[in-house]
Amino acid sequence: MMQDTAGLIQDFLLSLKVERNFSEHSLRAYEKDLQGFKEWLCTEGLWLNELDSRSMRSYLAHLTLKDYSKTTINRHLSAVRSFLRWCTGQGFIESTSAIISGPKNPKHLPRVVSEGDLEKLLRDSPTNEPIDLRDDALFELMFATGARISELAALRLPDIDFSEQLVHYWGKGDKERIVPLHILSLKKLDRYLKEARPQLIQSDKLKGEEAGRVFLGKSGKPLSADSIRVAFKKRLIKAGIDSSVSPHDIRHSFATAMLTSGADLRSVQELLGHEHLTTTQIYTHLSIEHLQDITKRAHPRA
Repeated sequence: MMQDTAGLIQDFLLSLKVERNFSEHSLRAYEKDLQGFKEWLCTEGLWLNELDSRSMRSYLAHLTLKDYSKTTINRHLSAVRSFLRWCTGQGFIESTSAIISGPKNPKHLPRVVSEGDLEKLLRDSPTNEPIDLRDDALFELMFATGARISELAALRLPDIDFSEQLVHYWGKGDKERIVPLHILSLKKLDRYLKEARPQLIQSDKLKGEEAGRVFLGKSGKPLSADSIRVAFKKRLIKAGIDSSVSPHDIRHSFATAMLTSGADLRSVQELLGHEHLTTTQIYTHLSIEHLQDITKRAHPRA
């Protein structure tokens, strides 16, 4: 059983990578959660096709006893649900009747980086070192477009259209979206591509489409999503910003800034590449808070 389940998990992860373009970070998270599920199956002496609602409630109880947060429990269950649905679709098990819902997640508003910290983060580096020029362009683009780091890592030279001031991203599920670029981000990108990237690239080390990737590391190889996280953390420390800020917080800040400045929800959904409008609606709470604050400070009767 264990060997079969392990093989199915690896096949499932491969399908997420090839068919749905999942990032390495997401794949590692799925693998970790499904490894725990596989170990639980072994402990309980269960086969995948023996799972039912009762046994899955037992699995939920198992997760709860580990003192996981509601968010973590739901993440585990989500990974298992996706895996079981895939197994059903492939004909390995008969149905997904075992799928159950987890506890309701507490509602957390997205974290938004203050204007002051954004200014520090996006301030031009005082040096002309290739890595600094790269990071100037990288983080400006991150906030200019609300991109995911996996999208930035995958960005290719033909994806940037300087004449039309647009960038093409390939997001989750290999879905394309087009995002306008402002002049400042274009200027930083242009400088990086002309002055820094030629110093970083080592063509003899690149294979296939790697030579077309926009952002490169010291080794001359394309930056991975993990490498971008490391570079981002270094920039935070250098700028004196709370190191718990994440690249995804910059995406949240982009969305909130757009709504606060008058962009409509449907447009922000398109810019972020959200499949469902409900995913984008959480940002309306933040923009409403901003408007309430302005009203309190500006209204003569407030």
